[in-house]
Amino acid sequence: MVMSLRPSRAVFAAMMLGLGIITLIYGSHAVIWQPIPAELPGRLIVICLCAAITLGTGIGLLLPQFVRIACRVLLPFLLLWLILLKLPTLLLAPQVMVNWEAFGEMAAISAGAWCLFAVFAGEWERRLLPFAVSERGVRVARLLFIAALPMFGLSHFAYHDLTASLVPKWMHVPLAWTYLTGAASLAAAAGMLFGFYPRLAANLESAMLWIITVFVWIPLLATAPRDQGNWSEFLISSAIATSAWLVAETYRNVPWLASGKAGRNP
Repeated sequence: MVMSLRPSRAVFAAMMLGLGIITLIYGSHAVIWQPIPAELPGRLIVICLCAAITLGTGIGLLLPQFVRIACRVLLPFLLLWLILLKLPTLLLAPQVMVNWEAFGEMAAISAGAWCLFAVFAGEWERRLLPFAVSERGVRVARLLFIAALPMFGLSHFAYHDLTASLVPKWMHVPLAWTYLTGAASLAAAAGMLFGFYPRLAANLESAMLWIITVFVWIPLLATAPRDQGNWSEFLISSAIATSAWLVAETYRNVPWLASGKAGRNP
């Protein structure tokens, strides 16, 4: 096992730290925790606990001696976030595309955490959770990420006007970019699922998500640095892009133009 701090892991850790920090700053008004029912007893305590988990795991991912513990805590936490906060809303209103988008975004981030969990698993995980670690765990993480891509890829088509409004003016034809990026996520999902140049597909998807993050959210942060919505969107977008990066790294032993069975193997 390679315990050195890879850039992808460091950036993912930074995103967890960022989510924890904005939660502490905005408390019960933090946008990312709005799905928690307002009438829930001790809601602020729950939110602060979530902040402590994201902060603690972010720090742990940066430290070799704590990375395994951080992975053991972070993946279940993100999966609970996905199941308890995102899934109920989706099931109550499956006809609303934004619910699929929100679910897909958290599923993508969970996939990145699962990649780390699979790689840094210890003997305890290998004995009790063999399906979630090593090569099988990597495959599960990939499938979770593949399932997430169409959810926020299709949102570019469903909310084309809103998405186009975020395209920088200097890029021109914003609607074309909106459709192109949505189609690219669908194509990347298909390529990874069917083993058609999956390494290339995963890396191109990661690059595209980073370009969107840099071109859309950093300028908005520069113009409105006190807007918590911009910070939340920037951190979530960065976390998704980093998760794509982590998933893409699981293909590093696969040739760039491998297809079929050779392209699907870790």
